[in-house]
Amino acid sequence: MTLPMQDNNTHAFSSTIQAFTTASGRQGKFFSLPQLAQQFPGIERLPVSIRIVLESVLRNCDGLKVTPEHVAQLAQWNPTAPRKDEIPFIVSRVVLQDFTGVPLLVDLAAMRSAAARLGREPRRIEPLVPVDLVVDHSIMVDHYGTPDALDLNMKLEFHRNRERYEFMKWGMQAFDTFGVVPPGFGIVHQVNLEYLAPGVHAGKDGIYYPDTLVGTDSHTTMINGIGVVGWGVGGIEAEAAMLGQPVYFLTPDVVGFELTGELREGVTATDLVLTVTEQLRRAKVVGKFVEFFGEGTRSLSVPDRATIGNMAPEYGATMGFFPVDEKTLDYFRGTGRSEEAIEALEAYFRAQGLFGVPQPGEIEYSQVLRLDLSHVTPSVAGPKRPQDRIELDGLCRQFTALFSKPMAEGGFNQPAEILKTRHHVRHGETEDCAKIPRDAPTPPGAPRFLEEMENNKPDRKLMHDEAAGATALPEDEGDFSLGNGDVLIAAITSCTNTSNPSVLLAAGLLAKKAVEAGLTVQPHIKTSLAPGSRVVTEYLTRAGLLPYLERLGFALAGYGCTTCIGNAGDLAPEINDVITRNDLVCAAVLSGNRNFEARIHPNIKANFLASPPLVVAYAIAGTVLRDLTTECLGLGKDGREVHLRDIWPSSDEIHALMHFAMNGPAFRENYAKVKTDPGALWQSIHGVTGEVYSWPESTYIAEPPYFDGFAIEKVAASPSISRAEGQNNPEAVCGAQIMALFGDSITTDHISPAGSIKQDGPAGQWLMEHGVQKLDFNSYGSRRGHHEVMMRGTFANVRIKNLMIPALEDGSREEGGLTLYQGEGPLHGQKMSIFDAAMQYLQAGRPTVVLAGEEYGTGSSRDWAAKGTQLLGIKAVVAKSFERIHRSNLVGMGVLPLQFGGNDSWQTLGLKGDELIDILPDPQLTPQSEARMVIRRPDGSVVQEVTLTLRIDTPIEVEYYRAGGILPFVLRQLLEA
Repeated sequence: MTLPMQDNNTHAFSSTIQAFTTASGRQGKFFSLPQLAQQFPGIERLPVSIRIVLESVLRNCDGLKVTPEHVAQLAQWNPTAPRKDEIPFIVSRVVLQDFTGVPLLVDLAAMRSAAARLGREPRRIEPLVPVDLVVDHSIMVDHYGTPDALDLNMKLEFHRNRERYEFMKWGMQAFDTFGVVPPGFGIVHQVNLEYLAPGVHAGKDGIYYPDTLVGTDSHTTMINGIGVVGWGVGGIEAEAAMLGQPVYFLTPDVVGFELTGELREGVTATDLVLTVTEQLRRAKVVGKFVEFFGEGTRSLSVPDRATIGNMAPEYGATMGFFPVDEKTLDYFRGTGRSEEAIEALEAYFRAQGLFGVPQPGEIEYSQVLRLDLSHVTPSVAGPKRPQDRIELDGLCRQFTALFSKPMAEGGFNQPAEILKTRHHVRHGETEDCAKIPRDAPTPPGAPRFLEEMENNKPDRKLMHDEAAGATALPEDEGDFSLGNGDVLIAAITSCTNTSNPSVLLAAGLLAKKAVEAGLTVQPHIKTSLAPGSRVVTEYLTRAGLLPYLERLGFALAGYGCTTCIGNAGDLAPEINDVITRNDLVCAAVLSGNRNFEARIHPNIKANFLASPPLVVAYAIAGTVLRDLTTECLGLGKDGREVHLRDIWPSSDEIHALMHFAMNGPAFRENYAKVKTDPGALWQSIHGVTGEVYSWPESTYIAEPPYFDGFAIEKVAASPSISRAEGQNNPEAVCGAQIMALFGDSITTDHISPAGSIKQDGPAGQWLMEHGVQKLDFNSYGSRRGHHEVMMRGTFANVRIKNLMIPALEDGSREEGGLTLYQGEGPLHGQKMSIFDAAMQYLQAGRPTVVLAGEEYGTGSSRDWAAKGTQLLGIKAVVAKSFERIHRSNLVGMGVLPLQFGGNDSWQTLGLKGDELIDILPDPQLTPQSEARMVIRRPDGSVVQEVTLTLRIDTPIEVEYYRAGGILPFVLRQLLEA
């Protein structure tokens, strides 16, 4: 087929520009896919998600970054063809959350500093698409269960994060296209759904185009619920996208997922999403688009669709996409969008032939899966992975079985006979910790509000002791006992569920019935309510349900991503001491999407995902060793047994209150305050000004070393340590030491934790050396703007196991970021932190590699997992398989990802960790080509070699890697322009 030619004045496909008319008579222009179908027949049978990406490729075809060949390749998408073509996808906008957004802003500031040092105009570094940062990850649950918990938690948040917020304020004034939604409005994905997403955009040239985006959080896919193509990327990829680079990815397979039937009475959207997650993870949809269709899909509300889309990272897909239809329009009206915007959305998608949920046979998919909604049952997931679904009546049995199973089988390796042993917790006493004085003074230099908090501590529930730096038991708590399976954290939290009206109203109704029945929650259980949007509080209040949640301890603790991201706050020292001294396996129950090891709390080993009403139910029960389908929740009035079935709300009861949730004026009034009334705490923040950041001294923000010695001309790389086979291969990594040997499912939490910072770890020691007290450590997530903290936190998760360390006598493995140093000198063979070993290797000029199993890098889209790896001097990661975002991030930071083939693994190769490794890729770095790994003894003699697959997947990734990473690649392009 002859493709149209491109010249400097005419778009190659200008003939596809057509007009559409809205219901009220307004007109707009668009690049018409039906018109393009005259050149490429069959476009109407492409998946809806592929057609939306095709529109972007068509509209942005400039003959340079996007060519007519790219349009032709995607227009002729074949459901089952080999995936070799890469798509240059230019998105409409970028969204950030503050944990990942701050380091991205740091990188932009560093680029401007580098430009200024080279005598170039700093304002060349400017986002070319709208960028919104939603501050939602910094709130922590220090106070809970009391009416003033939100106020106290936010004051602490601003105290801890002032330096970060001052930096954000600088970014707002330095960049024209960078905006911030301040703390206290909600979780980024819910704010994106309710406020930021416009449906369609209108360009200055009058061309309309669909909303598309990438975000620096893997759960950006929640936006798929309203027909928006978008997914999570690392900060380094997002940065390239905002600076004019397309998002490059291989043409995907698209899995069609047909939903039929209806959910049964008593089954929630959370139960549905856990079932979908289990089925899709089993179907191995990693790196694929999943597109939902069929009558069951059409019946789902937008919040239910968004819940399923949110969990795409958990089932491994790039997206979980739902097309635009009447339910989408209803949601836009219910969330306060203008009628003009709603009309434009409907008219545009109808004109493109993209409106409505497809029915069976209308679309050609790479594979079709099916689920009858009537088969979904009440479920939870855990205790360590979100895809491990457990039917509600099986949780007690599953926990009991895992309690004594070996760790290799996902168990806790405990003697079965101690399962039900109880241990006393005595107020104010710990065996391994000093007794906490109840009259300890406020820390010197603390802001006045901390004094006020000390003088006005709530008398109910656990509370934060500022002097101790931990949650403390109230004076009148008395003694109680703890045992395995006890629920210690019960949190209605995270983006997945906390703005879905059906499950939140269900939680409120269950709480109401529980209170009326006389049920209570034990005071030592840390309960919290952290909605995804401030509108939630309004509709729970208007429905009369919030007081009942508060009576059970689920008082408002914050608007943001709390427990699910590791911001649960600490437990009382007495509780921590009993857990650690007796090696208890206690539980957390949360309405989240992540439950990886040590993510929720370092001392809680069993973490279960559940719907909000089940979170309330397990808080009442106080244990997971009770079958809630048959055993009573607790004793109510007059000592009568109350069962879950007695207080579970019906669908009719929930539906009767739904009108409180979809209230357009309430949404408009709430989000108008982002600009008109962001709150006194935010208005009190003042940052430095100017185009170039001045880098004031801070333990939160520092100029990173990525552009040290940066030059416009790239100097060619040379092999790390020369060997005969690598001398003529500039991409070879020779003579590398093994830093770590890891098993399967090493998550980005393991590689770069987001939670608490251990005082005796490298990061904690560095902070102490720089005058930061333990009370003010904050979290790794909040300190992502400072490379000195973050590189010390790399591989520092308290649950990570480096299998290079010999097993203990009982067969278990030592946990924590440790390694055996294999370099020369007196330290040879010594056990030390991975950071300390990395510094020794760097000083000796010795490269290092990491070897791992399946699913390396699953979890949050955490660019610091790749940045920290690079800063530690690790040149390559060899694994059985990689998670999509982390693999891309490794390339983007100049680290080689390589994959074992067949049944090969470091275990089958018999590696112990003291070997020397040569990595010899194709000198041309041909995407997905073969590479050789040569394994040598410490004396240099060859033991064996194995063939690997180079997981640089696309030609543009070759360019990124050769440039030293995406950041120097983009900076050179901008400064050469």
